[in-house]
Amino acid sequence: MNSVLREEFKYYLAHQDEFVKQYNGKFIVLMHHRVLGVYNDAPTAVAETSKSHELGTFLVQKVEPGTGAYTQTFHSLVAFTH
Repeated sequence: MNSVLREEFKYYLAHQDEFVKQYNGKFIVLMHHRVLGVYNDAPTAVAETSKSHELGTFLVQKVEPGTGAYTQTFHSLVAFTH
C-alpha cells in the first residue's frame, strides 16, 4: 500500500465508527481525508472516481463494523477493451 493510501486508511480507521453510522454496507471513496463518493460496490466506486482522479490517489473502502472489511488490498486495476 502506498503512503497516500496508508494515510487515507488511517483516517478511515480513526473515523470508522462515524462512517458505519452514516454509510454502513456501502463503499466510500476517501481522498485528502474527506469522502468523495458513496457507492454500492467497489468496481463502480473505482470506475467513477478514476474518471476525475488518478488511480492510487484515492482509497475505496467498504464500510462496516470490525476488521472484516479491510482484509483485501488492490494495487492496480486494469481495464481491457476488445
